[in-house]
Amino acid sequence: MATVQERAHAGAAIETTIDYLTPDSKINRRFWAPGREVNTGTYQSYPVTIRNARLAPAPFTLDEHGFCLSPQPSAIPDFRDAEAVKAYPDEVAAIARTLTGCDLVVPMGGQLRSPIISGSGIQPPAAEAHVDFNTKTAHKIARALYDKAAPEGPGYTRFIAFSLWRTFSAPPQDWPLALCEFGSVGDEDAVANVKVDVDEIPTGDALFAPIAGEEEMTAATIFHHNPAHRWWYFPDMTADEVIFIKFHDSDHSRAWRAPHTAFHDTTRPDAVTRESYEFRAIAYFSA
Repeated sequence: MATVQERAHAGAAIETTIDYLTPDSKINRRFWAPGREVNTGTYQSYPVTIRNARLAPAPFTLDEHGFCLSPQPSAIPDFRDAEAVKAYPDEVAAIARTLTGCDLVVPMGGQLRSPIISGSGIQPPAAEAHVDFNTKTAHKIARALYDKAAPEGPGYTRFIAFSLWRTFSAPPQDWPLALCEFGSVGDEDAVANVKVDVDEIPTGDALFAPIAGEEEMTAATIFHHNPAHRWWYFPDMTADEVIFIKFHDSDHSRAWRAPHTAFHDTTRPDAVTRESYEFRAIAYFSA
């Protein structure tokens, strides 16, 4: 494991690549099966500069950038322990209230990720520029969850669909999370990517065959490359830090989403295998 002094030498920026959707990709689906996912879209690696967010002149904020880093120790002793993480939604809700000022947090669920560790419930890091929901999906999920959680509630004037992301492997990690500033991303860069849940991933032409009701399925957002995109990462994250990522803020007068992706950091020979836990939820602001 690297010493604190060695970890302090993360560079000001990394020249690497990020996968983006190619302009000619027309059928964009993400088939999700236990332990595996396959995208039908055509992607290409584009060169990008990912800057060290710890060296930025000012902290990143949710309303300006769409993401932020926050010191938030967890009482969960082991995020691999399914029983232990049952207590985590309460922590997520408390953190979301602190960071956003929301009135209600409705949990969705958590996901373990690792690039090489396999097993039930563990997915590989997402490896292309994306946001987990698109606008239609975010509104549909937010309404359904609120109506179920607070059927007699006062309603809401705003919601934030978000992920709370933390790594629990020692720093530095080999596959950190890169985040793109909201203000550098245009609406023309975004494309819907439909999520299709299956027991087994189809093959060949079946990947592209018509799917009944596809237009009503949950969809993420993927992106075409734009050299204007400004990417950042937080090197040497510890288990006591979290990144809050906006998937969708219904108030579009603020930063309302933040594209993100894992990337392979080859600049740190002392890097260890990244293990992370992300938790999705919806934060509501009462009417």
